[in-house]
Amino acid sequence: MTHFAKSIILAAGLALGVSAFAAGDHGATHGSATAAPVAQAQAAAPAAPSAAVDLTEGEIRKVDKSTGKITVKHGEIKNLDMPAMTMVFGVKDAAMLDKVKQGDKVRFRAANEDGKFTITEIQAAAQ
Repeated sequence: MTHFAKSIILAAGLALGVSAFAAGDHGATHGSATAAPVAQAQAAAPAAPSAAVDLTEGEIRKVDKSTGKITVKHGEIKNLDMPAMTMVFGVKDAAMLDKVKQGDKVRFRAANEDGKFTITEIQAAAQ
């Protein structure tokens, strides 16, 4: 075999090895008894509950039933990319206004609904 032919074979072998590595064949034991359960466990693992992550701590400053709004001094609202501040929110359900009063510590979820910041869930904060 000529030097040129050996170089072509070597280059082809390297190309195949690189493409196999890029495709994810990193020497893993595909098809082994341990690989399948791990993959199944990863696929079946539940996502972290978003309820706890999305709730924001706050304190009720004012409840205005005539306008259907609540003023809340709140911490960072991550899902809205909003820093801590005091502001007025609308409520998704007017019944929420009866659940809170000025001075209550709460946890709440807010959303931007049609350009208006709205409280969609509110609950008493754990004391």
